[in-house]
Amino acid sequence: MARRHRTLPRSRVIAAVVITVVVLVAAVGAYGTFVLMRTPNDHVTSADAVVVLGGEHDGREDFGVKLAKKLHASTVVLSNPYGPKDKVMKRLCDTTQGDVQVICEKPEPSTTRGEAMFTDRLAAEHHWRHIVVVSWRYHLIRARFIFDQCAAPSGASFSFVAVPRRYPQTVAQFSYIFAYQVGGTIKALIQGECDR
Repeated sequence: MARRHRTLPRSRVIAAVVITVVVLVAAVGAYGTFVLMRTPNDHVTSADAVVVLGGEHDGREDFGVKLAKKLHASTVVLSNPYGPKDKVMKRLCDTTQGDVQVICEKPEPSTTRGEAMFTDRLAAEHHWRHIVVVSWRYHLIRARFIFDQCAAPSGASFSFVAVPRRYPQTVAQFSYIFAYQVGGTIKALIQGECDR
């Protein structure tokens, strides 16, 4: 005699799917709020150089120069994937700001990975022992992971500091930022360490 399979009522399946989605969205939101938005700055008192990662011109370049002066760093390296007509970079690149030399470097590839690679090269060339990396707060966790993968051979140590700015966003914008950072971290995991 064939055994009859009992199926769940359709309403229970729909309720289970809805509950799963709500729990997932709440978990992602909590992670984003408590991890990405509250990533602390490293405590820094001095540095040989400050490296400012590319992104939107949100004041990070000028903040990097001010931070270098405060930390008595000799050099600021600005990631410059923007092209020759970018006004912010034209104003700052290859100049001296007080006692701080400003170097602009195009990352190859034009990603955080490329920025970590040129930082590793410059650290070895200039014998920098401690470097402060500046980016926006949401990027700090992923940047730290990628620098650990790609900028260790120079022997320099790194501290990470966020641009001191608030970024008002809608839920949709924050969801995109979160997904982008998680996707970038997964990509970095798959890529592994940089080729030496």
